[in-house]
Amino acid sequence: MPLRIGLIGAGRHGSRYIHHLLHDLPGVSLAALCRKRIGQGMPSLTTTEIPVYGDYRALIADPTVEAIVVVTPPSLCLEICLEAVQARKPILIEKPLAPTGREARAMVTAAEDAGLLLMTAQTLRFDSTILLLKDHLPEIGRLRYATFTSQIETKASDQVRSPIPGQRGALLEFGVHLLDVVPFLTGEEVVAVRCELDQLPTVAPDTMAIVQAQTASGIRCVLDIARVVAGRVARTEWVGAQGQIVADWCHQRVTGVIGDRVPLEWVVHPQQTILATLRAFVHAIETNTPPPITGRDGCRAVEVADACYRSAELDGATVSVSSLR
Repeated sequence: MPLRIGLIGAGRHGSRYIHHLLHDLPGVSLAALCRKRIGQGMPSLTTTEIPVYGDYRALIADPTVEAIVVVTPPSLCLEICLEAVQARKPILIEKPLAPTGREARAMVTAAEDAGLLLMTAQTLRFDSTILLLKDHLPEIGRLRYATFTSQIETKASDQVRSPIPGQRGALLEFGVHLLDVVPFLTGEEVVAVRCELDQLPTVAPDTMAIVQAQTASGIRCVLDIARVVAGRVARTEWVGAQGQIVADWCHQRVTGVIGDRVPLEWVVHPQQTILATLRAFVHAIETNTPPPITGRDGCRAVEVADACYRSAELDGATVSVSSLR
């Protein structure tokens, strides 16, 4: 029997999950959908036999649904997670796991107390460029520092929507990828940050963040995160005692200069990150093993974001990262 998954959130990003669940995962079926605009058509659906709910509680209660995937704004994730835990259904939640560390910790604690699988969809960990970079990082020797640039176009919907005071912006929305990938690449937690924002969330969601992060062994990373008018940029440069490596996951390139060798370029074999994430989630359920990106991993990234926002409130002062661990 196929693993029957219910999807909560069927917007632009959720539609990518729909496609993979319908077409790319043998042994898995899309059992149900939940979306806010229940009457709106779903062109990606090839069958009318999949029930569509307007309330996530009804989807979670559906006895045919065995596992839950959540692709909603993070403000909804806590209540959805707690409902799924109560129903004892494994759950995959798109990044960020929650809008604050407090909520993320509550989600992780509930899942762990129930002995239930909670995975965070930090999909950049499955990007082929990032994986290739991770493979070759040992070649540049002891890591000294790294820089990241992540600039993404402003969505058309953001241009017409009024800003919501108190709502976090670019740093949490997509900068959380970088806050998570630093420990993924180094094997070390981020323990302290300094952060400057173009505006504090008390005024309006931030659209630009400059973060200085330090890992447990003292590796320093500078993160440039911004919403821009046009021209997406997604790259990182790592400097080690024996060379440098540059990775561009927007254009899928990894190049390096190591010692006295001629400049190198490695071939990137692209893979679809959402599909890889779903496969990992399904494998963890079927084998009863921990997922590669746990709820604690997702929580840690949000806790680092918390520290960044606190630093910005303190005019860029260094702030230690508190943790569930």
